[in-house]
Amino acid sequence: MKRVVITGLGAITPIGNNCEEFWSNIKAGKNGVGKLTRFDASEMKCQIAAEVKDFDPALYIDKKEARRMDLYTQYTMVAASEAVENAKIDMEKEDAWRIGIITGSGIGGMETFNEQHTAIMEKGPSKVSPFFIPMMISNMGAAQVAIKYGMRGINYNVVSACASGTHAIGDAYRQIQYGTNDIIIAGGAEAAITPLSVAGFCNMKALSTRNDDPATASRPFDAERDGFVMGEGAAYVVLEELEHAKKRGANIICEVVGYGATDDAYHITSPIPGGEGGAKAMSLAVEDAGISVEDVDYINAHGTSTKYNDSFETSAIKSVFGEHAKKLAVSSTKSMTGHLLGAAGGVEAIVCALALQEGFIPPTINYQNLDPECDLDIVPNVGRKADIKYALSNSLGFGGHNATLAFKKYED
Repeated sequence: MKRVVITGLGAITPIGNNCEEFWSNIKAGKNGVGKLTRFDASEMKCQIAAEVKDFDPALYIDKKEARRMDLYTQYTMVAASEAVENAKIDMEKEDAWRIGIITGSGIGGMETFNEQHTAIMEKGPSKVSPFFIPMMISNMGAAQVAIKYGMRGINYNVVSACASGTHAIGDAYRQIQYGTNDIIIAGGAEAAITPLSVAGFCNMKALSTRNDDPATASRPFDAERDGFVMGEGAAYVVLEELEHAKKRGANIICEVVGYGATDDAYHITSPIPGGEGGAKAMSLAVEDAGISVEDVDYINAHGTSTKYNDSFETSAIKSVFGEHAKKLAVSSTKSMTGHLLGAAGGVEAIVCALALQEGFIPPTINYQNLDPECDLDIVPNVGRKADIKYALSNSLGFGGHNATLAFKKYED
């Protein structure tokens, strides 16, 4: 099996419109949650979100082309392009058939869907855009990146709710291990902060309603957590076969060494009590990496700030790591970014990669009240420097989808 490394990063998030800004704000513990500005949410129980700020697609994409892309595709184009440029990929020197992209998006073009539904209901079928379908379908982000760069290798979109981005990276890792592609851009994008999406999540009582204090609304593992905060954006990593990366003199950020994927087979929204499915995904990733549980230094938890997710994920970590669970650093960066749904796995893979490279463990902000059921070292409120060698990233999605990636500090 071939070794797989990460050689490029790109992100657009509620706390930074590029990877450098995003990582700087992660280390600083910056909050990205505020009052909803995208639409009038005054009649909703949830009136807060983690929105991308000051985004102008014209700064990144031709205006005509941008008008034919849903917002989630625009985010994909920006983040994936940054990752490609960060990796310094020269397509003229590469075999285009061996460079691909695998995206993850749980919802896809929701904004377009809403707009075109309004158009047909108010003005009739003739007013539905001929670009409605290609703007809405969730594979179009991957397609647009491939078209821009001429990438002719593997190309598809994963839809597994909040595990989508992590599954996309895991699938890309496997493909490169097997030798089918030399380079794959992988991650996720989501732009679902729309009236319909927010109302749906709100009515199922999944969202925080801490409207009077949005800055502290996303509080994973805190005893007074009351739901997650919707986020948006995109994050992509460039995965590359090690020898290919070395041959072209690429900057190697970290190594991907393990992947585990399971399903709870339990409930359409609730994780299984005790977190058995997530525990198995972690165990598989550790086994795939060829390490022991004692080797793992840091876990970027799924940590959504919902009652069941945080307590069940804690139980899962304890069941896998035993006594070592007390020595692990476990943080949820969703406390800062909100929950980017299908893009979360991409965002959190970048966090793990940079945590390993720089020797810095990011915090879980907004932690004020101890929950006895969530009694791990969650790196409360302030990050810390630490020489870490192995890190895991967990993603757990509606439908019981579980995915874990294992990363290693790069050593030649």
